[in-house]
Amino acid sequence: MNLQSQFHLQIQAFPQPPLRRRAFLFSSQRRPPRRPAAARASFGLRIYCSLSRSSGGGGVSEELSEAQEQEKRRAYPFPEIEPRWQRYWDENRTFRTPDDVDTSKPKFYVLDMFPYPSGAGLHVGHPLGYTATDILARFKRMKGFNVLHPMGWDAFGLPAEQYAIETGTHPKITTLRNIDRFRSQLKSLGFSYDWDRELSTTEPEYYKWTQWIFLQLLKRGLAYQAEVPVNWCPALGTVLANEEVVDGVSERGGHPVIRKPMRQWMLRITAYADRLLDDLDDLDWPESIKEMQRNWIGRSEGAEVDFCVLDTDGQERDIKITVYTTRPDTIFGATYLVLAPEHLLLSSIVSKDQSKHVAEYREIASRKSDLERTELQKEKTGVFSGGYARNPANGEAIPIWVADYVLGSYGTGAIMAVPAHDMRDHEFALRYDIPIRWVVTPDGVSSGDSERPYSSEGISVNSSNPRSGLDINGLPSKEAACKVIEWVEKTGNGNKKVNYKLRDWLFARQRYWGEPIPVVFFKDTSEGVPLSESELPLTLPELDDFTPTGTGEPPLSKAVSWVETRDPLSGKPVRRETNTMPQWAGSCWYYLRFMDPKNSEALVDKKKEMYWSPVDVYVGGAEHAVLHLLYSRFWHKVLYDIGVVSTKEPFKCVINQGIILGEVQYMACRDSDGNFVSADSVNAFGEHLERIPEEKVMKSGDSFVLKDNPNIRLIARAHKMSKSRGNVVNPDDVVFEYGADSLRLYEMFMGPLRDSKAWNTGGIEGVYRFLGRVWRLVVGSPLPDGTYIDGTLAIDDKPSLEQLCCLHKCIEKVTEEIEGTRFNTGISAMMEFVNAAYKWDKLPRSAIEPFVLLLSPYAPHMAEELWFRLGHSNSLAYEPFPQADPAYLKESTVVLPVQINGKTRGTIQVEEACTEEDAFKLASVDQKLSKYLDGRTVRKRIYVPRKILNVILEPQNSKRRKAKDGHAYCHECVWNLL
Repeated sequence: MNLQSQFHLQIQAFPQPPLRRRAFLFSSQRRPPRRPAAARASFGLRIYCSLSRSSGGGGVSEELSEAQEQEKRRAYPFPEIEPRWQRYWDENRTFRTPDDVDTSKPKFYVLDMFPYPSGAGLHVGHPLGYTATDILARFKRMKGFNVLHPMGWDAFGLPAEQYAIETGTHPKITTLRNIDRFRSQLKSLGFSYDWDRELSTTEPEYYKWTQWIFLQLLKRGLAYQAEVPVNWCPALGTVLANEEVVDGVSERGGHPVIRKPMRQWMLRITAYADRLLDDLDDLDWPESIKEMQRNWIGRSEGAEVDFCVLDTDGQERDIKITVYTTRPDTIFGATYLVLAPEHLLLSSIVSKDQSKHVAEYREIASRKSDLERTELQKEKTGVFSGGYARNPANGEAIPIWVADYVLGSYGTGAIMAVPAHDMRDHEFALRYDIPIRWVVTPDGVSSGDSERPYSSEGISVNSSNPRSGLDINGLPSKEAACKVIEWVEKTGNGNKKVNYKLRDWLFARQRYWGEPIPVVFFKDTSEGVPLSESELPLTLPELDDFTPTGTGEPPLSKAVSWVETRDPLSGKPVRRETNTMPQWAGSCWYYLRFMDPKNSEALVDKKKEMYWSPVDVYVGGAEHAVLHLLYSRFWHKVLYDIGVVSTKEPFKCVINQGIILGEVQYMACRDSDGNFVSADSVNAFGEHLERIPEEKVMKSGDSFVLKDNPNIRLIARAHKMSKSRGNVVNPDDVVFEYGADSLRLYEMFMGPLRDSKAWNTGGIEGVYRFLGRVWRLVVGSPLPDGTYIDGTLAIDDKPSLEQLCCLHKCIEKVTEEIEGTRFNTGISAMMEFVNAAYKWDKLPRSAIEPFVLLLSPYAPHMAEELWFRLGHSNSLAYEPFPQADPAYLKESTVVLPVQINGKTRGTIQVEEACTEEDAFKLASVDQKLSKYLDGRTVRKRIYVPRKILNVILEPQNSKRRKAKDGHAYCHECVWNLL
């Protein structure tokens, strides 16, 4: 059954209306007033937002009456249209990408960042990026590209397991239920995903290849075990990443976190640090994202310098503290050393008198994450170790301190502190009264300011010592640094060093709900042995009790029959690894599996990978700017090295969508007496804040004030959507009220994709009204019984030049804006077209069909319905996207000056081919010009096409007037002279 047959029974048939009904559609009652040219050029959503409401605050001020609500629901029949087309797309697998595509055609691989299917479902912020990628996917299909636009689920992880522990529900059940909800919500929004390629990281068929990648890393020495200090959360029973710890407690649940050493699996990402850094230059990514990755990798060049530890008599011991510095030119300004609390040499350096204080400080530091310890704004703390070391440059004995702003995982875990030239060292020195010595100045002459450090390069001063043989006085910083490095290497006090902030990836979690690590350990020797690839996937055992053990042993240790097994080669008893992989693992490579999701023999077919790689456009939130993208790039480079992939980078272009904030909230300040205080008053700070309902607010200039007291300025602020603030907007509610196309259109119209913006219910009402106008333009107003005609008002008539010019300008603008991901301005162009089309006397099919195709990437449900009603039997998903004809892009109208009796009184906009008669008619109805012409007799018209219209009127009387030269002329004589 073709599309026409499928839908015939669902749409009530009515005869084609006569022409007079079409004329009524375009009558002056329906037309918006003509706007000035400048206003039309900046035409926007405001035309469609004229709802009945009070003027204050810009939002709906009162509940719509029942009659108004019914009228709103009649804007167009989206409740019938949208489910019908979603069923059609599903049943016909409209957006399925065949396994064997025609590789002679260009490809376009557009991907959303892997969503985690939480129990809360989607909020309106999620569809922002999804709508953008869907517009691109639909546009490229219509442009003749093979499009890969899949969706799947990053479904392993801590939230699902924690919920399972709290409720007693197995995480698998919870995860599948959440996936079903997410899938249903995404389908309700009309996204053109290829659901045949859907996958989840929790499926054994998928994580078999995650385990396979781990084995390749292990073979190449890129996966190893080490004793490392970690963020251990006893309540959650797992190790947490630094980003998951805030103020010494877990981000999820607020449980205490401690630092303790544990044997963990690590991935040697540092081996790829230079390549990860260098290859950023060739990527079409936001510069801010690339800079964040550069900073995270943190490549720096400097020197490692040895400082000998002194005994109580000031003699050098056999212990040396090695520090790493990027500014060896400041070595003469080093007035103390700082060790990280976890430094291995600390116990052998601490004096007896200070041991208790140092132990207490180390305990406090162990409860902080690395991020907290290195936070620049935090107050610097430390404790004196009681020991001293010798500065090799000048021979001075300098104190050794312990402070948590130095990390054991970066550099050597020790620094030479130069308080005159480093902000952190300066703050620390001021607090603990440590000497500050200036050794670099901008000009080599001026003395330092003890209140502020000088951290820039300059000229070395106070940097010479005859006993050490080092003199760098008067040298620029770079030259001085090179000379110091030469000196430390020559004297055996150090060497040149390249360092990175990047640390190896901690790749283990003490959780149940994650990928099992395919390694076993012999019971007698504890030697670790990888499973053979033929034994993959190693599946998770079914566990009824997956709560933390409380001992540090992962929950998998409870599955004794699964843990205890035998090595298939030797037959010896072995124990399986009971840690699982972190959530990052499955999301590192899923973009490859989408290319070939059913392949049981390989991670991805080589020919398919060579055609589809790399991902052309990758869209997601900026919160994944560092770790997810960095880890994916690392794994991709390893796969490139072993011949699995053909490109050095996984993602060609990355776009970070902005955040949709909750609706603007208005807060008023009250003083201690309960009186309102204006927000711009100095007395407002620290006062009690009270939320003010929108109906009690009005706008005053650039501010918002109380209606009852305009002297009280309010605080207007939009916050990130969260349950605690009660400002979460559920897309299901929006779809029910306005339809999916309205939600899609509004989220794109809110502003540039990359910007953050606040949700505004009034805005979605505006785009809903716009779609209603589109519907009535093409289909007509509802019949008395509330139904619509079967078909459209379009006629098979040749469009005018004006109509063609209007259409092709719209095509040009929409095409440019989609290609530039400036979706909001593309919508504006379509709104301008609709506004112009409402003034046409007829609706040519050849003008309206291309417009429906332009609309389809944004509002696919309505576009499909209109396309069907226009007489097409197939979906428009693969129809060619309209192309602008340059012949119609020239300005077809000109601004024509109009003179009355030789004096310019105004202008009119006319077609280039406009006749004298048409120009005069336009002038006669022009609001400004008509007052000069009404009731007057035209004696003569002078018309120069595209240049001027001069209307000479008969004089109203024969009075003569005196010119400046003293001669008297009648009006007739004046105009004859002119």
